[in-house]
Amino acid sequence: MTGDPLFADGVDWGDIGIVGIKVLVAFAALLVATMFMIWFERKLISDMQHRIGPNVAGPWGLLQALADGIKFFFKEDLRPANADPLVFRLAPYISAVTAFVAFAIVPIGGVFTDPASPGAAGRGGTVTLFGKETILQVADPPVGILLLLAMSSVAVYGVMLAGWSSGSKYPLIGSVRASAQAISYEAALGMSVVAVVIAAGSLSTQSIVSQQVGGTWWGGSPDDWFLLTTGIVPFVVFLISATAELNRPPFDLVEAEQELVGGFHTEYSSIRFALFFLAEFMNVITMSAIMVTLFFGGPAGPIFFGLTWLWPTVWFLAKVLAFLFVFVWFRATLPRLRYDQLMSLGWKVLIPVMLFWLMFLGLRELVFDQEDWNLAQRLVVTLGLSAAGLALGWTLLAAALRAAKRNTDTEGLGDHDPDDLMPAGASPDAAGPGEDG
Repeated sequence: MTGDPLFADGVDWGDIGIVGIKVLVAFAALLVATMFMIWFERKLISDMQHRIGPNVAGPWGLLQALADGIKFFFKEDLRPANADPLVFRLAPYISAVTAFVAFAIVPIGGVFTDPASPGAAGRGGTVTLFGKETILQVADPPVGILLLLAMSSVAVYGVMLAGWSSGSKYPLIGSVRASAQAISYEAALGMSVVAVVIAAGSLSTQSIVSQQVGGTWWGGSPDDWFLLTTGIVPFVVFLISATAELNRPPFDLVEAEQELVGGFHTEYSSIRFALFFLAEFMNVITMSAIMVTLFFGGPAGPIFFGLTWLWPTVWFLAKVLAFLFVFVWFRATLPRLRYDQLMSLGWKVLIPVMLFWLMFLGLRELVFDQEDWNLAQRLVVTLGLSAAGLALGWTLLAAALRAAKRNTDTEGLGDHDPDDLMPAGASPDAAGPGEDG
């Protein structure tokens, strides 16, 4: 049921202890990384906007996030009189737990480039802890990618239940809009993940990373990354969809104060509000780690002058930090979209693009498996069928958009006949001002 070689010979108390240690270390590391992310975002945005940022609590303001967390613990925990007690308390934990569970399938280390390591030919990435061979991730289920998509879907419940259980119309409106946004972009995000699954032929994150390694001492070249082998488009769609699903600018309409009085968590205070705050930043780190795993080779990279166990984790952290910078850069640079623009981008652009790209990748895999065809025949068939599919899809989409526009125009007239809306005495055929009668 798992790809961890720790359980190859059965399960004993030592194996359970190692798993427990990995869970505790991953949870503690994710909490510390979340505190760092809060400080990193505040300092980086302040530099971009020529401000000082936090600089009092600790050196360079590093303890400011810790001070804010302690303050939340001692604030009064309020609950509206009309709120559902159980669901109101449960919703923040759903958002936080799903972020951690999604991170559990991410490989954060392990030697993927050493041909002599056990399992390197097929899977690789194993290390030795306390005399036992294992992998540097909490779990590697054979359906790891499905677990990621499942946690992404369950996280929507935390937002929706928080708004519904608050007993107020403003959080309810905010939660409905947040759920619609998350569900809309989850479709495009899921299809971009399917593109990686097609290229890898596996749902295991450990296998996905190992297949992006060229087998040389320095971890192969970026040509082996699924960023390039899937054609870059799935990565771009994944990045945009993840930004929207994380409620990050420019898609942060879920918490647009001027529109929704704070959004779905308006009625929350104290540590329960802090859990939503924690889950949001934790999700940024988790999604950055997922992008590194799916498209950039995960922890695989060159190993220099010994320290074989350390370099993969260093490369993994460096890649994740680069994506954290990108998310902060988006926040400091891009203006917020309108809600109709946000939904149009998801349904009218990203989803059709990914549908076409999945068709193209599927045809490529099917045609290139035909060994009796030469390269020219494969390219002609793949590009020809893809172009035909694109033309058909574009035609259907254009027809749907025209039908939607006609329905919108008709709804604007209501149940009235267009002639009834004209001024009394006017003729439908009357010439307008300045025109010949």
